[in-house]
Amino acid sequence: MLVLALDTATPAVTAGIVELSRTAATPLATRVTVDSRAHAEVLTPQILGCLAEIGRKPDDLDAVVVGCGPGPFTGLRVGMATAAAFGDAIEVPVYGVCSLDAIAYDVGMDDELLVVTDARRREVYWARYANGARIDGPGVCKPTDLEVGTAKVIAGSASHVDYFDLPVQPVETPSPIGLVNAAAEALLTGAEPEALVPLYLRRPDAVERAAGSGTTTLQQSAR
Repeated sequence: MLVLALDTATPAVTAGIVELSRTAATPLATRVTVDSRAHAEVLTPQILGCLAEIGRKPDDLDAVVVGCGPGPFTGLRVGMATAAAFGDAIEVPVYGVCSLDAIAYDVGMDDELLVVTDARRREVYWARYANGARIDGPGVCKPTDLEVGTAKVIAGSASHVDYFDLPVQPVETPSPIGLVNAAAEALLTGAEPEALVPLYLRRPDAVERAAGSGTTTLQQSAR
């Protein structure tokens, strides 16, 4: 089965195509651009570039997997909207996964693991894992407020893992393989995808503006 995997929950805009079987997940093509302001500009060209690299067309894909965060509002919605539109256009199922789960799958350790990514506002998104399964989170808080618990290692954002006195695993962002592995059971069994729900974990910023008519409008900030 050919699976398109997308993630825009971190500054890394990621697209890839993975061949999934009951015994293995094999990456066929990957494109990553690290730019927190370029999600909308580069994601679709990355998808098309991956398809061109392996000589396939969109109709050859069997499913789409997308990271649902947690992540900042603007970047996250670009990836999820693109995944939904792509799946609808070629009539294949779209599966959402927690982006932190994808990082944990890439680390692939049985020891208890803490994953953190940049939540801006001097905060981190986080989740804890044991034996490959999420046991706490996802959540968002300041690094000083995050209880490490019995975590033995940490992975995630390179600029945030050093806040914690734990050995670092060098996996910073979700990969196509990690995303597909996080959804592998549903993909292989043909389970009906659940509705795509973004994990913002907090409301997007809004600023009240007085309109000329005397009404009040809300203007979203691009965060």
